[in-house]
Amino acid sequence: MTTRTDTAGTTEGLSRRRLLAGAAGAGLAVAAGVQQGAQAADLPPLGTYDVVVVGSGAAGMTAALTAARQGLSCVVVEKAPTFGGSAARSGAGIWIPNNSVILAAGVPDTPAKAAAYLAAVVGPEVPADRQRAFLAHGPATISFVMANSPLRFRWMEGYSDYYPELPGGLPNGRSIEPDQLDGNLLGAELAHLNPPYMDVPAGMVVFSADYKWVALAAVNARGAAVAAQCLARGAKAATLGQKPLTMGQALAAGLRAGLRSAGVPVWLNTPLTDLHVENGTVTGAVVTRDGTPGLVRARRGVIVGSGGFEHNAAMRERFQRQPIGTEWTVGAKENTGDGIRAGERLGAALDLMEDAWWGPAIPIPGRPYFCLAERTLPGGLLVNGSGRRFVNEAAPYSDVVHTMYDVHDTDPAIPCWLITDQNYRNRYLFKDVLPTLPFPASWYDSGAAHKEWTLDALAASIGVPAAALRTSVNRFNAQARQGEDPDFHRGDSAYDHYYTDPSVLPNSCLAPLWLPPYHAFRIVPGDLGTKGGLRTDARARVLREDGSVIPGLYAAGNASAAVMGHSYAGAGSTIGPAMTFGYIAARDIAGVP
Repeated sequence: MTTRTDTAGTTEGLSRRRLLAGAAGAGLAVAAGVQQGAQAADLPPLGTYDVVVVGSGAAGMTAALTAARQGLSCVVVEKAPTFGGSAARSGAGIWIPNNSVILAAGVPDTPAKAAAYLAAVVGPEVPADRQRAFLAHGPATISFVMANSPLRFRWMEGYSDYYPELPGGLPNGRSIEPDQLDGNLLGAELAHLNPPYMDVPAGMVVFSADYKWVALAAVNARGAAVAAQCLARGAKAATLGQKPLTMGQALAAGLRAGLRSAGVPVWLNTPLTDLHVENGTVTGAVVTRDGTPGLVRARRGVIVGSGGFEHNAAMRERFQRQPIGTEWTVGAKENTGDGIRAGERLGAALDLMEDAWWGPAIPIPGRPYFCLAERTLPGGLLVNGSGRRFVNEAAPYSDVVHTMYDVHDTDPAIPCWLITDQNYRNRYLFKDVLPTLPFPASWYDSGAAHKEWTLDALAASIGVPAAALRTSVNRFNAQARQGEDPDFHRGDSAYDHYYTDPSVLPNSCLAPLWLPPYHAFRIVPGDLGTKGGLRTDARARVLREDGSVIPGLYAAGNASAAVMGHSYAGAGSTIGPAMTFGYIAARDIAGVP
């Protein structure tokens, strides 16, 4: 938690300076937006609906489904040639306390526990009424989605809240994920589903909660059993002629099926270029369809669910700490902040723009690899450019990157290095490379991976002081043998033990490095998407700096500033609030409390 507080403190002044420096430009942008809005009325009309939703991710599709089931006409406009956005690429964990799925599974959650925990994690920087709105409407969101789509959900048993020792935290977790879905229910539309960030192994049906065990299949009986179960699911689906979907693929496909049943059109290849304003109220969206600009009008409101700005280099340079770029994110490539910039042109306030849903990533060729289990499994440690440990490797992934940035100016930690030995490689799956098997040559050619027979040679290969690396590994080894980490407290939290090896004692997080060759993997600040955006209230309405509402304009998901603030309550803290505030926005437009 110290990391989150420190990050907020160190970035607040920087963010304010950037915003003040851009104030004059923002004023011109507002004027330009008004002018564009006036001209938009002359564009070819593309139809009139009660609600226009921008973006077909979890936020947008949940909002559109809710609007339609409230009797409102609705259209979804999507920039990409596919639907699903970053949600379709994700593991699709959903963090929503007190939902019917976890309560039916016997999870001992209560509204009081959830409120205490969220307040402790988020702190006072996120208004209490927004926190209350999320907790109050979240369970209804899940029930609504199950009632109006083919989606069903499973409890991710054992996936701890990220700070389970805080008041109201649950060591066994609150997160859920989609159950298996047959892609055949979408027919030809399945071809337009945004592909996953990482393919499931051929012939297997794998849930997010399975990966923890599949990584251990070579050394753990339960891991082997789970891997066999994944294969059995795949074989059964093949026998039945199904196209089995799990994780983000299931979530996006299920929501899209719900929209199709509700008669909601989804226009692909239709990017937003501006918002249309009449008499001070947002009444439509200027989009490009079939290569031609046009205006789609909204009688009741526009909901922006267009994602973050992780692929907009200029915005990342403007708002975020350095070094940063667009090549380390795993967010959907179309996420360039279009909805955020359109709202800003109308005078919307922005919050949390310096932050993201961070996680350590390995920049392998082609696309970065978001590193979860690998940095937590016993037998590995992270060192900075000085060859020294600087963080609890098993901490929540966002905290690890916050720490990388916090220490970087005084002791460079971007990149940092994950150091392991051959014993580690003989035991555990790494990304999709089976134990003992070699990594692709391209990993070594690109500098993402290094292998040497001594620590001194490894230090020379990655450019850190050899004596410091030896000292760091020796100290880590001595502590690992004792099962304690007085330096960074790895293993003190129940969360630290999620992606670990229960056969390693006395601390499943810690094992010494002793078997050459030694391996190093380059670690950079990756992310699942940015988490800053348009400031909204408890009803998902977009606000100006003075707190006034921009009439007719709503936002949810990564186009809005996250209700999680600078922190991360548990697996699915992105998607859970995105769906919930999409649901809230549509109900507010429909006049339903």
